[in-house]
Amino acid sequence: MQSAKEIWKRVLGELQIQVSKANYNTWLSESQGLSYSDDTLVVGVPSIFVAEWLSRRLYPLVRKTLIGILGKSVDVQFLVHNGEQTAPAPARYTDGGTSTKAARHLFNPRYTFDDLVVSDFNRLAYASAVEVAENPGVSYNPLFVHSGTGQGKTHLLHAIGHLTKHRGLRAAYTTAEQFANEFVAAIKENQGDRFRSKFRDINILLFDDVHFLIDKKQTLQCFFHIFNELYSGNRQIVLTADCAPKDMPSLSSKVRSRLEGGLVVDIQQPDLEARMDILRAKTDRSVLHQMEDVLRVVAEKVCGNVRQLEGALVYLTAQTKLTGTRLNPQSVNKLLTGTACKQDIRRFLQVVADHFSLTVDDLTGRKRDKRTTLARHIAIYLIRNERDCSLTEIGKELGGRNHATILHGHDKIAAELKTNPGIANQVAEIREKLAPRKTVQTRTRRQPVQKSR
Repeated sequence: MQSAKEIWKRVLGELQIQVSKANYNTWLSESQGLSYSDDTLVVGVPSIFVAEWLSRRLYPLVRKTLIGILGKSVDVQFLVHNGEQTAPAPARYTDGGTSTKAARHLFNPRYTFDDLVVSDFNRLAYASAVEVAENPGVSYNPLFVHSGTGQGKTHLLHAIGHLTKHRGLRAAYTTAEQFANEFVAAIKENQGDRFRSKFRDINILLFDDVHFLIDKKQTLQCFFHIFNELYSGNRQIVLTADCAPKDMPSLSSKVRSRLEGGLVVDIQQPDLEARMDILRAKTDRSVLHQMEDVLRVVAEKVCGNVRQLEGALVYLTAQTKLTGTRLNPQSVNKLLTGTACKQDIRRFLQVVADHFSLTVDDLTGRKRDKRTTLARHIAIYLIRNERDCSLTEIGKELGGRNHATILHGHDKIAAELKTNPGIANQVAEIREKLAPRKTVQTRTRRQPVQKSR
């Protein structure tokens, strides 16, 4: 059996070909394989910043490369390693969770309530998350948080996990995809009952991206049984998804009523001032500290989600580190012009895809059924009308379509809006989802939450 060091060396060899030289030198060159057990490879990196960046930006590519080398389904975790001792395999870590693979992930040390920037766009979700962490199974059970991608849902789940652990309680965190994969493996090995039993001794279940289970009937049924068992025992359940339960048309009324049985809250897009607050909080220790005019340009150019703001900061930081670029409003505006348009397009595609219960891959792919085609044309129309992006730029992000195809899609919806009230209503609904909510209060840190009586 190959050692973790040998496996990771082979992965690095493949990645060196697949990523740019700058990205490899910045994020991967100082990494090392630490341990490999239970189908999980633990990779040591020099800092939390690097670990977080790799987890967010390169995880899919790294895992795909690792699977290709080993020829089976495996996972990868990035942990900070100071070189003095070898970190143990993930199975030996304790995070207050159960012994399931999904629950063994360490809670991200940067995803705490104290590190969350709170404003009107996420205030209710934040307050309710604190409440369930401090009084699990009492006030809001289940708590269902939904939003578009990159708005902080996973941050809230990890923050709840940290506070739960601090109070001596057990929290199990899993994504729906991890849950489904482990359940399928358990069924193949005739270990279904054993799999379900792993969730019985926890105080809080933190379940990310529950919408992933909608079309997986057997897995959804298993989840529903676990949900009912935990709920009956007054155990707290917190779920996240990219839309509200009422917007999941293929969900049975029985499951939907369960998910809506507690508190359902949404996280909106941050407005300009909220984006400024987020940037200030994220640059406390970076080269951008106190560069208010630069942050203002970033906040104005990147109008999408929190993750895109963080990505813009990583990009600008890399520019200063690798090329010596001096950051000022003019240089930042130039650097972000192309990336901002790309981010806008991806954000529009995500919102439209969510509205039609599709995926972004559906819109950018070659599916041509009636619903997908209509959604694709509406996305083109909105991007073209709401953002200053060229036909070529839109076509590139929509799977490499040429400008004539993009223009046809735009004109098709423009004509339909004059005669088809149904399409006009759908366009209006999507526009409303795209518009950020007005924010009148700015950044706060964690505050005491008023307890319900």
